[in-house]
Amino acid sequence: MKLAKVLAPALTIGVLAISLTACGGGSSTPSGSGGGLSGDAANNLDGRGPITYVQGKDNSNVAAPIVAKWNAAHPDQKVTLKEQTDNADQQHDDLVQNFQTKNANYDVMSVDVIWTAEFAAKQWLQPLTGQLELKTEGFLPATIKAATYNNTLYAAPQTSDGGLLYYRKDLVPNPPKTWAEMVGMCSIAKAKGIDCYAGQFAQYEGLTVNASEAINSAGGQIIGDDGKVAIDSDKAKAGLQNLVTAYQDGSIPKQAITYQEEQGRQAFEDGKLLFLRNWPYVYNLATTDATSKVKSSFGVAPLPGVDGPGASTLGGHSLGISVYSKHKATALDFLKFVTSEEIQKFYVTQASAAPVLASVYDDPTLTQKLPYLSVLKTSIENAVPRPVTPFYPAVTKAIQDNAYAAIKGEKPVDQAISDIKTAMQSAGVK
Repeated sequence: MKLAKVLAPALTIGVLAISLTACGGGSSTPSGSGGGLSGDAANNLDGRGPITYVQGKDNSNVAAPIVAKWNAAHPDQKVTLKEQTDNADQQHDDLVQNFQTKNANYDVMSVDVIWTAEFAAKQWLQPLTGQLELKTEGFLPATIKAATYNNTLYAAPQTSDGGLLYYRKDLVPNPPKTWAEMVGMCSIAKAKGIDCYAGQFAQYEGLTVNASEAINSAGGQIIGDDGKVAIDSDKAKAGLQNLVTAYQDGSIPKQAITYQEEQGRQAFEDGKLLFLRNWPYVYNLATTDATSKVKSSFGVAPLPGVDGPGASTLGGHSLGISVYSKHKATALDFLKFVTSEEIQKFYVTQASAAPVLASVYDDPTLTQKLPYLSVLKTSIENAVPRPVTPFYPAVTKAIQDNAYAAIKGEKPVDQAISDIKTAMQSAGVK
């Protein structure tokens, strides 16, 4: 999925980045006591020294200044940047390969929120408990939930993201608060000769995001709080049915079944859509693109739900410490540095990344500069992470395949939900 890039048109958030040159070596200080930890997680808890920070390609040039600031203040515990590619799958595979070889030079990694459970279940991420506890006060709750597996925090929220509803405020002065209200406004689009609503409905990760939002906004769940399959419920079926019905009656135009983020953005900027579900990066482009026909005629609102704001799917990245790192105390301090208010403000102003601290959204200077921040905060506060499970690749494929078939009318919603459940259970989800 495309993540936020609000200020810099070329930036894709969530795939921020960073580079490697060697390091993480040097001599370690004596290891701390592992307490209740075992194996590699119990080692090097008070180790200090150089570390390597690994992240996707730094298109925004935001990581280098952050690391340079850290290095200036910590000459004996310098951070070396390792920059991966800008492809999320390649980033994931690179991390897996280095975890499997127990590479101690991959100390801190930027982890997509959908990878946390997988890496934690395989005991590759250091639990942020005990001697390495990270205080969670001030973080948006949804970002902490996304970094948690089996009631244990395994990563520090780094940047977040949430879905927004873009709308034509020249045609709809007050944005819809519910799904039913929004669909009811499609008559306005029809009268103006434009399409009504689009999101990301092509058969890829974006459809998992949109289908999850429809299900969660209707009060359903995909995986319950107990970690078990929960999608076979009336509310989950109602959520998916909302998309199916909207596609069948034309509220979602036929061509939108092919839309990823960019196709929907372009249609909205061309003045062909009344409503668009997309990420915050659209705000800057719709305002500044020379070809945008809606520069001053669009607004931003939370996604609509049953009786108020809906449940956005949470995006973003977290920072994890490898259990094989020899300098975990330094790594923890670096996590605290990156999640500080100063650096979070730098992320949003320089990299267009959604902050993970609630206080940043209330900064008057920032809200004046970025007026959508309060709406984004509402989105993230109501956000639900995609299913937190080590079997996520199989789960997302099941959702994509079956939601797509249901929307196109190739199978009934009841059958699609049943097939998702069966596929998830076959993959290992209880």
